[in-house]
Amino acid sequence: MSKRFDVTRGDHIFRAAREAAWATLVVAGLGFPIIAYRAEPDFNNALMLQARWPLFFEFCLAAFVLRFALALWSGGAAKAVARERIWRKPGWLGPVALAVLVVYPIAIVGALGPQAALKWVDTYGVQILIYVLLGWGLNITVGLAGLLDLGYAAFYAVGAYAYALIAPATGLGFWALLPVCGLLAAFWGFCIGFPVLRLRGDYLAIVTLAFAEIVRIVLINWDVVTHGEAGLFGFPGLNFFGLPFIPGPRGFAAHVGLPFAGVHKPIFLYYLVLVLALAANFVSLRLRRLPLGRAWEALREDEIACRALGLDTANIKLTAFALGAFFAGVAGCLFALRQGFVSPSAFTFSESALILAIVVLGGGGSQLGVAVAAVFLVGASELLRELTFLKSVFGEDFDPAQYRMLLVGLAMVGMMNFRPRGLVSTREPTIRLGPEPAK
Repeated sequence: MSKRFDVTRGDHIFRAAREAAWATLVVAGLGFPIIAYRAEPDFNNALMLQARWPLFFEFCLAAFVLRFALALWSGGAAKAVARERIWRKPGWLGPVALAVLVVYPIAIVGALGPQAALKWVDTYGVQILIYVLLGWGLNITVGLAGLLDLGYAAFYAVGAYAYALIAPATGLGFWALLPVCGLLAAFWGFCIGFPVLRLRGDYLAIVTLAFAEIVRIVLINWDVVTHGEAGLFGFPGLNFFGLPFIPGPRGFAAHVGLPFAGVHKPIFLYYLVLVLALAANFVSLRLRRLPLGRAWEALREDEIACRALGLDTANIKLTAFALGAFFAGVAGCLFALRQGFVSPSAFTFSESALILAIVVLGGGGSQLGVAVAAVFLVGASELLRELTFLKSVFGEDFDPAQYRMLLVGLAMVGMMNFRPRGLVSTREPTIRLGPEPAK
């Protein structure tokens, strides 16, 4: 028995090494023209190819080790059972995560001070939560209704530009314009839903991608209104119920008896985005248990069967597009408040691809998985900017920020091999006819 076990284990190690070798060859073939050589100007400003063989071999070695470890982990029945136990969501995770989110900015300010905490609250707090809100909005369209949307950044842009254009013209504050931005984006989601009622799969993705490009090109060329590539700025910023976050006696800090600090605005925006994201999560979870949510899931599983049951697939698609676009419009308004500046360059296809990657990696239909994927993709890519010590390892010309999308690609490849349905996606029905099966 022991000899048979040793042979099985040795065979599994051999297969893992063989898969790792093939993966290393693929990485070497794809990365050779990019990593092994770099074009740099010489003394006469002529481009010369500089060899970077140590960096190339380090990448190949990293690919071999990672693929070998993944192959070892993914093999064997006992390991499969262990993985399922690890990925099972514990009941205490939700309350603990909420408590961490609530105390995060206060703890960061207490640990680092107001000045040093500004980056951590804004970049690693507000920005990640905005992407969580975007992911939960797209999760309705893609994860629940099964409608592949490659142009989600268009609705994001509609919300941002709606606030940037309407706020200075009307004098309304962001509390009044926040639902307006969402409703305008929902209106465009409703409009884009009509041309795609008969489309599915790749054809639907092409139409939504074309819509996003149309919106971006209009924003670039409509100079009279949008100022083109120069963008819009100077619109009213964030305030605490009429108190602006500015130094002086009229500011928020003076009214509450605190010394002025630049971190006050990001902290308020953090809690605002957190509340809106939790509201979007609550709405999504409640809708899943209503007839509309069950209709979305039926449409996702089989549109023909959905029609055979007498369901109006046109209305189901329109509601999915409109509600997902509404949350994107709200997120766009929050983005404009955070940046104080909007331009078409912030709403390119890569933005739509990143939001879609968050939904796919997290797991279609999984709220928790989308949130975890947003934290990983956005937070880890921002952390790459901080890894300046890597320049001493790979050379001064190495810029970690250039490899942000490489991180997304590696995560996609790893998850498609390791968890094809997403990080925590279970695809369980929201309602059962009869008693649940015994576990």
